[in-house]
Amino acid sequence: MTLHLINGNPDAPSDVSTDRSYQRLAAQILALIVNGEFKAGERLPSERALADRFDVSRTSVREAIIALELQGAVEVRGGSGIYVSQTPTTVKAPAFMPEAGPGPFELLRARCLIESEIAALAAETRKDADLDRIFAALADMREHMDDKLLNEAADRLFHLRIAESTGNSVLLQMVTAMWDHAKGPVWTKIDEHFHTTDLRLASQEDHQRVFSALLSRDAGAARAAMRAHLERVINEFARAWR
Repeated sequence: MTLHLINGNPDAPSDVSTDRSYQRLAAQILALIVNGEFKAGERLPSERALADRFDVSRTSVREAIIALELQGAVEVRGGSGIYVSQTPTTVKAPAFMPEAGPGPFELLRARCLIESEIAALAAETRKDADLDRIFAALADMREHMDDKLLNEAADRLFHLRIAESTGNSVLLQMVTAMWDHAKGPVWTKIDEHFHTTDLRLASQEDHQRVFSALLSRDAGAARAAMRAHLERVINEFARAWR
């Protein structure tokens, strides 16, 4: 996610090869902590206030806060807010961040665009054998509803099977790569905060709607169902901490 996509400024830097937007924002917030504007034990301003101050999206603030939490600079208290947990003595370069890959919301928005179209194509190209494999993954998700790791593995396979059913190896590689990106520490931490059994249950219903559209060869419905699914996950991960 480049800055011109975040704040609407077409002249903002777009090179994110070595410096992610949430890393820069995290470094800016850390600098305020180091300079004493936000003191140990104090609650940080709301995500909305920080977004307005730095002219970024709230989801960028969310990713930056998660990165700072991983560094031990802040503590996220559900239902209360974000608190400064320590005062670092130096501000490190952006490389101090735990990873340089895409942030969770950047990744989810890319998946929303790409996988929605893949689902539409799959509705037109899938074979009965593809449906069998997709349904098997869907059934595994339901069977392992109370086991997060096994449910997640079946969830991943469901999406890969849909991409596979298009018969396009590049699309399969793209979906595989996007899922593989969802393993970094920032993603893991935000997942810890917001991934619940209720989220898995809702995802199961979403996936069932996608499967039904594939079964009926309804490309429009498949596209809409996949988009709604991933947009719901984005909204869930963006839910306010307070």
